[in-house]
Formats: sequence, C-alpha cells, structure tokens
Amino acid sequence: MTIHLIVVKTFHSQPNMSTSWLHQRKTIASYLLSVLQLSVRRQLNMILRFIFSFTLFVALYDYEARTEDDLSFRKGERFQIINSTEGDWWDARSLTTGGSGYIPSNYVAPVDSIQAEDWYFGKLGRKDAERQLLSTGNPRGTYLIRESETTKGAFSLSIRDWDDVKGDHVKHYKIRKLDSGGYYITTRAQFDTLQQLVQHYSDRAAGLCCRLVVPCHKGMPRLADLSVKTKDVWEIPRESLQLIKRLGNGQFGEVWMGTWNGTTKVAVKTLKPGTMSPESFLEEAQIMKKLRHDKLVQLYAVVSEEPIYIVTEYMGKGSLLDFLKDGEGRVLKLPNLVDMAAQVAAGMAYIERMNYIHRDLRSANILVGDNLVCKIADFGLARLIEDNEYTARQGAKFPIKWTAPEAALYGKFTIKSDVWSFGILLTELVTKGRVPYPGMNNREVLEQVERGYRMPCPQDCPSSLHELMLQCWKKDAEERPTFEYLQAFLEDYFTATEPQYQPGDNL
Repeated sequence: MTIHLIVVKTFHSQPNMSTSWLHQRKTIASYLLSVLQLSVRRQLNMILRFIFSFTLFVALYDYEARTEDDLSFRKGERFQIINSTEGDWWDARSLTTGGSGYIPSNYVAPVDSIQAEDWYFGKLGRKDAERQLLSTGNPRGTYLIRESETTKGAFSLSIRDWDDVKGDHVKHYKIRKLDSGGYYITTRAQFDTLQQLVQHYSDRAAGLCCRLVVPCHKGMPRLADLSVKTKDVWEIPRESLQLIKRLGNGQFGEVWMGTWNGTTKVAVKTLKPGTMSPESFLEEAQIMKKLRHDKLVQLYAVVSEEPIYIVTEYMGKGSLLDFLKDGEGRVLKLPNLVDMAAQVAAGMAYIERMNYIHRDLRSANILVGDNLVCKIADFGLARLIEDNEYTARQGAKFPIKWTAPEAALYGKFTIKSDVWSFGILLTELVTKGRVPYPGMNNREVLEQVERGYRMPCPQDCPSSLHELMLQCWKKDAEERPTFEYLQAFLEDYFTATEPQYQPGDNL
C-alpha cells in the first residue's frame, strides 16, 4: 500500500497536468492494484515505466552517441522514456526525430518542470555557484537558481554583481516558499511559480542588486560511465582505446590523452608491467568506481591485463603541479589559489565521509580543467604499488616530503595522514609548485620533522593560512583538523565577515 500512496502522490505533483492526464486516473488506479501483487522490485520498475510513459522529457544539452546502442540528440528535443531501469541510462524514443536508443538521464528533464529551465542548477552549493557565476565571460546580472543548502523546500537566487569596491562578486537571495505553494524573496512580491519570479526580476531589479540579465552557462554534466554497456562490465578491450598524445611520464608509467571507441575523449594512465598486481588492482578499482564526486576524477574503465590501463575523464589543463610551475597558474593571485585548495578539500571531505584514504595527496595528483576546476586523481593506487624503491617507504621513489611521519616510519596511513599531506599541498599552491623543504633531502626531512621541525611561513603567505598548515602538521594525528573543517575554512576564507544572504524583506 505504501508504493500505491507514493505513486499517487507523484502523479498529483506532476507539473502542468493536462485534462487528458486527469481523466486517466481510473486507468492508473486499476493498473496500480494489479502491480501491487508483484514483487517490490518489479512493482517499482513497472510503476516507473508507467509514469514515464505519460511524462515527456526534454533535452537540456546536445549529445553525440558514443556507441551504436545510444542516441544522438540536440538540445530541445522531446522524448518518451521506454525503460528507465538502467539507472544513469534510459531507453528513449525521440519525438523529434523518431530515433530510439539509450540516453544519459542527467541530460534530460520533464517538460515544463523547473529542472528544464536554463537557470535552474538544482543541488549546487553556494561556493560552486560563485565559481560558475564568476567564470570568464559572464556579465553583471548573470544568475542561477539552486536548492537552498539550509532550508528544505526553499531556493537560492545567486546573481553576479559588480561595484567599485569589491569588483566582480556574487550576491545570494533566499527564495522562500508559501504554504499555498507560491514563492517570494520579499513578502511584498509573491509569485505562483519560479518562472514568474524570474520573469518579474528580469524586467526590473525591484530591490535586487541588479535585474536578471542572462542565465549562467550550464556546462555539460559528467557521465559516470562510458556507455550503458560499461556501467557494470567496465573491463574494456585494449583495442577500443586509441592513445593520441602523451601528457606525462612518471615513475610507474605514462599518461595519455586518447579516445575510446573512436568517439569519446578520455585520459589513459598506462602502468609499467610489475607496478602492481592486476588482481589487487581490480579489487581496488571496484571501490574506486563507486566513488562519485565532482571534485574527484571519474574512473570510467580498466584494462587489467598487463600493461594495466586506467581510463578516466580527461582534464585539459594537466596536473596542478605543472599548471602552477609552467602554465596559467604562475600568474594566479591568492584568492584563486585558496579556492583551488578549497576544491581539493571538498573532494577529500567526500573521501573522508566514505571512509576511504588517498595515501598520495600532492599537487602532482590533482588535475586542472577549465575555469580553474580542480579534481583529485589516483586515490587509493599508492597502496597497490609493488616497487621495492617505493614499498620501503624511505626508498628513492617514495614521496617522503608529503607523507606524515607515522605513515613514513610505521606505514600507518589514515585520513589524518592525508590531512598532513594536504598541508604540504597548501605550500605547493602558495609557492607555485616549489618542492617542499627546499635544500633538504628525504632523510633530513624525516629526521627534522621527527624532532619537531615544521616549514616556516612561505613568502607572501598570510599568517592565518600558515597557521592552518601547522594544524595539519600536528604530531598527534587526532589533533589534526578534518577535511570537512578544512573545506569550510577555505571556502569562507575571504567572506567570513559578510552575510551569506542578502536581506529579502529590505527590498
């Protein structure tokens, strides 16, 4: 009976229900009664299929098919969903072209829903909203609406603004929901729908910092899989990969820009034979594949026979280390560097929540994309390396200068040893990629750190940021901060004294 109630509630909540839809209630009720006699899983699958047969979806982006099983489409095309049981991939029929095939579910939304609006960004945090709005090319008045992080059922309107004192910055306004179902920023101007609210403030500022000019550009959503076929079986043939351009060469292999199936740009890490056991790697990869966060490089697929290939999403700006030393990062100012640190902390806070450990956190293992987006790579792989010069921990290949003393001396790797490494990464950021502990070799670093030595404050680094580094380097691992704390500290580093939201009732 619970499923019956859930589905009936879903039907009642469908946006802009037509008269014909309402006339089908009896059909729906009788269908539900027959479905309730089946197993729970079959019930849910059949109910979802039934709902989607009455709900049209619209494409939010263009998509080029990657395999013969999926369907190319253009933004604005409408679809009927045939089967939604494959999770991230739905079997659909285009009402525009008549074609059928699998489509990525995060590329579409129900017709006439707020999810289909260009300005709606869903579950987007305040800091990520600011990053997107402050991207190059967005004019004053660029805006987006997102779910409120603090108030259930409410929304936030975020607008790019400019003034002589702050320059480009973002203002946030809370959109509250009326008991009757309407919306308002100020009680003096209430609207039945979010669309009406947006239209009102697009015509006039009406007390906001400026009128709404243009929705923020919405980048293509990341896909968690290469295709519907690799969703569960993600061991792929080596011949499906084409290695096009070598991006880097490390101790244990190379990194290439390549394509999968001749259609999809990917990064491919090739490991030297003997680097790690294929069996151990596959076991770890099963865990890595389940880690999904927008600040983690997504693992797509593997070739587990030696030489092992690791296939991930492609990040166009390369490693953070190279970016800081030789790329665009050389001219970045402190606010950008702190924001990049906050992004890494956000990804590590997710790893912390998932009870996972990175083991090799440093700028060489952070990748950079457009608009200074940073993502964590190579999480968990360090544990699998079998090279003697690495496993000895004090060997030449082991990253002593980034490693907490309890991990380097006794092999005690925890999320708190990752926090130590994050403190070292902070020094890499503010010094634009300088090697930690300049003038000291690995043995000297280990000895000095054990005696209590900590790196002094780097040149032009604020004392408050150096103090954060020192907290990361506490001898007692349990006294080091959490990544959740580090993320919050860095995200609010320049805004701690300002209100997060503008007062709506003063409009």
